[in-house]
Amino acid sequence: MGGFDICDTASDGRGCARLELLVGRAYGRVIIQDHNYSMKAVWLEDNKLSYRTDAPMIEPGPQEALVKISLAGICATDLELIKGYYPYCGIAGHEFVGSIVQAPDQPERVGERVVGEINISCGVCPTCLAGRRSHCPRRTVMGIVNRQGAFAEYVCLPLANLIRVPDTVSDDAAVFVEPLAAALEIRKQIPITAADRVLVLGAGRLGQLIARSLIPTGCHLKVAARYEKQQRLLAQNNVHIIVEQAISENAFDIVIEATGSPEGFFLAQKAVRPRGTLVLKSTYRGDIQVNLSSIVVDELTLVGSRCGPFMPALALLESGRVDPTGLIDARYPLDKALEAFDHAAQAGILKVILEVA
Repeated sequence: MGGFDICDTASDGRGCARLELLVGRAYGRVIIQDHNYSMKAVWLEDNKLSYRTDAPMIEPGPQEALVKISLAGICATDLELIKGYYPYCGIAGHEFVGSIVQAPDQPERVGERVVGEINISCGVCPTCLAGRRSHCPRRTVMGIVNRQGAFAEYVCLPLANLIRVPDTVSDDAAVFVEPLAAALEIRKQIPITAADRVLVLGAGRLGQLIARSLIPTGCHLKVAARYEKQQRLLAQNNVHIIVEQAISENAFDIVIEATGSPEGFFLAQKAVRPRGTLVLKSTYRGDIQVNLSSIVVDELTLVGSRCGPFMPALALLESGRVDPTGLIDARYPLDKALEAFDHAAQAGILKVILEVA
């Protein structure tokens, strides 16, 4: 058996250790590498992407399944990882749809078309037992924290994390389940009623889905959108568009910041009324200086928000109440992933998809 690369985040949070033999388990599943047993993947190391044809092949461990990837989506978090948002090394990617090809503990599930919840928790710690599994201190996160991601031919996840996609939901729609679930998380965290004045800052990949998820609340919704396509998609869903220059101070009960930039936070803080709620959806590298005194004086509620429920997201797609496929701007084969990332990083670009299968 030949040598292989594997993330070594357990020791120092960054870098890849070069090992010569593997007998055992890493990140919840066996990784095998030799000249005849490898796979194609997008590899992130030292904040640089590369396309590899010799990435370590993976096999399902106990209560896990091997999934052959069909489509994978590039999101803002993937772009921020390249900038150093989190010291990750390995196969990136966490938005996908694929089919189960191995499931030793539940062979009846082989052939299922699935999406996967990205947080893998221990299930036994106090946080998990209290029902906060996505905040398990021992968790791994696919393509982000100590677990290989979906920009590859295959990925391994626990069977409990894999959710069957209804036959009526296309692959193009299913690849949006993870970000749509993240959008729906906002409504789990805070009550939003028809009386609320709500502003969404950012009309990109996630902002578009947040806006669509809020329509059923009947709230007075406005979305700040800079680009023509963003505005057109919002208009198709009868969402009121506002330009940033027209945003009044203290004008909104709830402001959702999804710009992906620190400047968005300052605009959000300006736009929310005293005793209003500011929901933070952006992740970006580094720190920002915040005037905490104004938050105290205005008695603002700050809500961090990330992953969300997959089943309600799939239900929305199955019902046709949300159709995200119009957000796809471009498609690339896996071996053109570096070009795909360059495309996704351009201003105003929405979803870029990697076609794997």
